[in-house]
Amino acid sequence: MHVLVVYCHPVETSFAAALHAEVVANLKTAGHTVDDCDLYAEGFNPVLSREERLGYHDVPSNQVALADYIERLRKAEAIVFCFPTWCFGLPAMLKGYFDRLFMPGVAFDISDPANVKPMLTHIKRISAVVTYGRPRWVAWYMGDPPRKIITRYMKRLTGDTARVDFHAYYHMNVATEPRLAAFKRRVGEAMARFA
Repeated sequence: MHVLVVYCHPVETSFAAALHAEVVANLKTAGHTVDDCDLYAEGFNPVLSREERLGYHDVPSNQVALADYIERLRKAEAIVFCFPTWCFGLPAMLKGYFDRLFMPGVAFDISDPANVKPMLTHIKRISAVVTYGRPRWVAWYMGDPPRKIITRYMKRLTGDTARVDFHAYYHMNVATEPRLAAFKRRVGEAMARFA
């Protein structure tokens, strides 16, 4: 499969960076082709400008500014997101990726507003590797937006046909090296059997 890995963390020595490396290495070892999209390293601009918002529904001119990212998304057969949870949500950089890229004519067809149609039906597999500072129950209490965006919103954009999994490490604030190593190993194993 051709897998688009969308990674979002600004620090190269972070646990998220180690997870990202594990994801990419194991996907490649499993025989997948990987398009590794490191949003910080690529200098992705997450800001939806006034002009972009005004032209948001103007297909196809709304796609000009992000043509390269759109092409990468359209080539993907699978997507793996790798990111930390900050303030119980997506990092601003990744939220901007969603805001700017998942637009009419790319992620959905809104030509009939009463009957919005998904346009990411070529995506057959979605996965996420996510860390949280707090325990699972606190994320649940806060509504766990990252989990819902991956397991519900993204799945919906594929026409509810993609298989989705969500690998979460909770309570980074009290993480121990053995627990981090065990989670990293589980992530690597999941990517090694990714299909």
